[in-house]
Amino acid sequence: NMKRLFVISAVLVLSLALATGALAQDNQARVRVIHTSPDAPAVDIWVNGNVAFSNIPFTNVTDYANLDPATYNVQVSPTGATEPIVIDPDLDLAAGTDYTVVAVGQLANIEPLVLIDNNSAPAAGKAHVRFVHTSPDAPAVDIAVTGGPVLFSNVAFKGASDYLPVDAGTYDLEARLAGTETVALSVPGVALEEGKVYTIWAMGLVGGEPALTAVPSVDASYDVSVPATLPTTGGETTNLWLVAALGAGLALIAGGLVLRSRKAEVTIEE
Repeated sequence: NMKRLFVISAVLVLSLALATGALAQDNQARVRVIHTSPDAPAVDIWVNGNVAFSNIPFTNVTDYANLDPATYNVQVSPTGATEPIVIDPDLDLAAGTDYTVVAVGQLANIEPLVLIDNNSAPAAGKAHVRFVHTSPDAPAVDIAVTGGPVLFSNVAFKGASDYLPVDAGTYDLEARLAGTETVALSVPGVALEEGKVYTIWAMGLVGGEPALTAVPSVDASYDVSVPATLPTTGGETTNLWLVAALGAGLALIAGGLVLRSRKAEVTIEE
């Protein structure tokens, strides 16, 4: 009946709002920046000549900024200064896509690494996690559960793994020299919560300061109290909007039928 259809439509729209809160909207891109250059000072990030993020220190990850799809000039300079410009790329940003721009490498060789982020919702009871290697003097590594299986294999400097769905929980992890059992870095107590998307960033230096470390970031977070009845894999933003629009459209059509039937004094059987 009309009331039930309206409720179903409202639930769809509410679920959509919660499910897409961590994704770029269809008509916009989202961009954030992370500073992983171990010997660079805090920096300002300029977009088309204006400061978009200011005073970003080593290891810091900014929030996402919404931008219309277009080509943007992104520059990086020391905080409070207009020069030197140490990074100066032009980025083509597509609608409905999340990006991370990584300031990577030591200052003498600093460069941008542009990643496309998949912030789609994990399934019930799951978290998503990926690993990005930004330590300029560290060899390729395998990321493994301590004393256990390898999760991400042979990730080299500037490499990013695929996203891995894992059971929510707390994990003791380790970075091993690729293909060996030699542990380069222990990362105990990594908490991966249900409904969240994470990146684990390896940054710092093996042979200097700041020392090699692992920095986790929470890239997206979903309300796990809402039943996961909608698609949760990457690239589903458009499909989700279509589902919600269909539900809302059915409610409007049904409402119009009821109004017309009342005017004609005709009863529509349920």
